[in-house]
Amino acid sequence: MLLLVRNRVKDIEHWKNVFDEQELAGLSAGLSVKAVWRSADREDEVFFILGVEDRKRAEAYMATPEAAAVGEEAGALEGEFWFLEEFPAPEAD
Repeated sequence: MLLLVRNRVKDIEHWKNVFDEQELAGLSAGLSVKAVWRSADREDEVFFILGVEDRKRAEAYMATPEAAAVGEEAGALEGEFWFLEEFPAPEAD
């Protein structure tokens, strides 16, 4: 499973520094950074993909006040996210 996230941010360089500093916290929640992009059309918009070990654990982490504080510290103005799964799902062995 993957998590696709879009954020609009105050300062993209500051956001990226905070994002990089938080990688260990994400790993403890079973999230791993797969890719990070910035919009080619909007300097204040970033997208990133995270690998998800366990959706419930990821959702629990994202709902914590600590995760909200990180977004505020990073200067996230708004965002949205989607959990994605392979389609069609691979067949079990």
